[in-house]
Amino acid sequence: MRDERLLERIYMLEKDPDRREGHDPARQINSILKHLQRVLNTKQGSVPIADDYGVPDFTDLPGAFSTGSTHEVEHIIKHVIEKYEPRLTKVRASFVTQEDEILSLRFEIDAKLASGKNDPVSFETVVNAGGMINVKE
Repeated sequence: MRDERLLERIYMLEKDPDRREGHDPARQINSILKHLQRVLNTKQGSVPIADDYGVPDFTDLPGAFSTGSTHEVEHIIKHVIEKYEPRLTKVRASFVTQEDEILSLRFEIDAKLASGKNDPVSFETVVNAGGMINVKE
């Protein structure tokens, strides 16, 4: 499996025609991170190729920013990543309780890379009150 998505590889080849292919874990993690940021900030129904691409508007979920609905948000995030990020396997999204920030939801995404040695990866995901999702390593 490739480190980068097809369009990223084409773009990089145009920028640097002499670039050699080879496994670069840092490049792969960065590519996955950018893709997760993109897919998790796309609202379902806004992409013509797939009605279920992206996530629903979390601000429309009843009580989405209360701890009672966090299991539903965990399930949604896990499902979207499993379906649209094939470079990750054994995905788990876990709500992280926080006392200081009541207007956002924080999730830890743990998974394994599908290629190679199945190395574990972890991302922090924050859903703010406006529904925007920030993903970082």
